[in-house]
Formats: sequence, C-alpha cells, structure tokens
Amino acid sequence: MASAGPVVAVVGGGILGLAVAREVARRRAGTSVLVLEKEPRLATHQTGRNSGVVHAGIYYRPGSLKADLCTRGRVMLRDYCIEHGLPYAEIGKIVVAVRPEELHRLDALEDSARRNGVPGLRRIDPAGIRELEPAAVGLAALHSPRTAVTDFVAVAHSFAHDIEAAGGQIRLNTTVLGMRRLAGGVQVTTSMGQVRADAVIACGGLQADRLGLLAGGPAAPRIVPFRGEYLRVVPSRADLVRGLIYPVPDPRYPFLGIHFTRRVDGSLEIGPNAVLATAREGYDRTSLTARDLREIATWPGFWSMARQHWRTGVREVVGSVSLRTYLNAARAYVPEIELADVRRGPSGVRAQAVDRDGSLVDDFRVDVEDRITVVRNAPSPAATSSLAIASWVVDRMGW
Repeated sequence: MASAGPVVAVVGGGILGLAVAREVARRRAGTSVLVLEKEPRLATHQTGRNSGVVHAGIYYRPGSLKADLCTRGRVMLRDYCIEHGLPYAEIGKIVVAVRPEELHRLDALEDSARRNGVPGLRRIDPAGIRELEPAAVGLAALHSPRTAVTDFVAVAHSFAHDIEAAGGQIRLNTTVLGMRRLAGGVQVTTSMGQVRADAVIACGGLQADRLGLLAGGPAAPRIVPFRGEYLRVVPSRADLVRGLIYPVPDPRYPFLGIHFTRRVDGSLEIGPNAVLATAREGYDRTSLTARDLREIATWPGFWSMARQHWRTGVREVVGSVSLRTYLNAARAYVPEIELADVRRGPSGVRAQAVDRDGSLVDDFRVDVEDRITVVRNAPSPAATSSLAIASWVVDRMGW
C-alpha cells in the first residue's frame, strides 16, 4: 500500500473496527487507513448477530469505561444515524422485577443508572408497567425512554463508506497471520501478503486474544465464547410487546438475561440465552471446532469459572435444548406468550473475556504498546459505544 503519509492498519471489519478506522481517517489528514477483514463481507459476526439495542447506560458500574463510553456513545450514534438517514427508534425499555428478592437489585440498578445520567429514567409500579406494556407483569420496574433500536449492520456499512470516501481501503478475505515490530513501524503478515504500517489497531472480537498473542501480548484474558439463541415471535403476535422488556440482571454475570426486543423492522424477538459454545464462530448447537474447544479446555480460567457457575451453565443448557423451558423464563414477564407464538430464530456468539483466575472481564479492556493497540474485551455495549470507543482509542495512540 503506497502512501506518502503514515499508514494505520485496523484489523477487524465489525462495527468497532470500522468506527476506529473512520476516526483515524477523520482525525489526521494524510493518513492512509487500511481495514483488514478475514471474512468475505463486513459485520459478519457479533455486529450482525445482536439485538440491535442502543443502550442508555443502565447496567454499568459508575466510573467504568462502559458507563462513560456508553453514555457518550449513545448520543454520538443517535446523531450519526439521524444525519445519515439510518434507522433509529427510541422505543424505550423497562427492566422488570417479578420476585420480591429482585427488588433490592432493582434499587441498586436504579442508583447506578442515575449516577450514570440515564436520561428520563423513572421508577414505575405495576400499574405503570401495564400502562407501558399491557401484556407485561411485575412488582416494579425502571423505565428508560431513551433506550433505542437500530440496524448495526447498516451503521457499520455507513462507517465503511465514510472510510472509503476519505481515501481508506477495506480488504476482505484477508486474515492476519502475524505482526512484527520494526524500527518505526509494524510488519503485518496476512493471507494476502505483507503490509507495512506505522501503527496497528486490532479490533478482532471473537479473535481478540489470538490477535493479542500475535502482537506479543499476554495470554490473559482468554476469549471464551457463549452462544446466544433467539426465538422469533410469529408476526400475528408481534404486537404483544411495544418496546423492550428486560429482567433485572444478576450482578455476578455480564449477561442481561432473556428479554423481549422489538427490532427496527417491527418484528419481535425473545432472547438471547448464554450457552457455552464449542466454536467461536459456531452458530448452532452442533458446531464444534477442535482448536476452539482445546483452547477453552486448556485455559485455567475456564475451569475456575466453571466451578463457580456450573449450576447456571446447566440451566442455560436445559433452556437451549427445551423450547418450553426457554419460553417459561420469558413468560415470567409476558404470561400471554405461548409455544405456538414462537419459532427458533438466529444465534450469535459473544466474545467473553475470562481472566486466569476465572473472573469474567466486565469492563472494556484495551492494550496499547509500541505502535500496536489491541482491543482485548469489548462486549455489549460496544456497538452502542462504538463511536466513543473509537475516539478514546485514537486519543491513546497520541493521534
């Protein structure tokens, strides 16, 4: 890639990699930006297989990167979607407590959300729940009217258009095989040849730890994949839910629990669950990749995690196999939903970073060293936060 100015290579063509590449192109005129994506199309994995929810910042520990970048990123993403004519609908969310023992967790969640400045947040009682969602039940709920839905694949493609309009390049079918630091730059070995760059930013999602190792970084944290399975509500029953209905999450886990989501096209989905996957890019129960399974089984953090949370893991597997069990979890919030109303839908895989001690990495984690930046952990709300994360990452490059 011939260039008179500096060259920045961004590894990963999901929404975060594209947001970062776009930010580099905007930030420094004369910089040549090159996106390297191993798949034949952009936004193939986590970007293209999530709920499409734009989070308002309810769940995240005040002062954390997630809290800060989600709060800023939501506004940036909203403004971007409006400016570019992309789908963006503030349909609102309720987080519902259905058991007395969940009320203290709802209190803690409300405190965090208010400290994070979630706009328009209010506590509602059972009558308030029914007013917003006539089919829903619960003891109390938090209502977040600014929580929205969008089409993250469309947003990612818009970012790609911005990159190319600024003179950047996007190379598909290009797998990064190695990185070597040289005087004043980085030599990147790919399946399509060598690339010389002044700086590299790796936003590899499900491959984040492997890219970190290629960059000479530590083995921890290791990516442990969790498959999230969705149910689709039949069109004739899609109006059962008006917006988004979520459970009160268990603070021990980074997963938000099975919930109801209206998509920008008006369809209604239930899910996802969180089942340990035997392939990083395996989207059904039969997917198995020997390398992925071996890396899970040889990671000490996995076994420590499993000892702590095996009961929850068993429940998730039962719900994955039994449609009735899965639906029962959703019926706690919308009792009218029946087996005849749902069909099995698509699945996604979450790149969950796990430390050596078995702890589930909750906050965003980024390593910056010697011209190579590696995003080691960027699960939800990374899509919501993508523009803010991009700005934060490029700031730390000194650009």
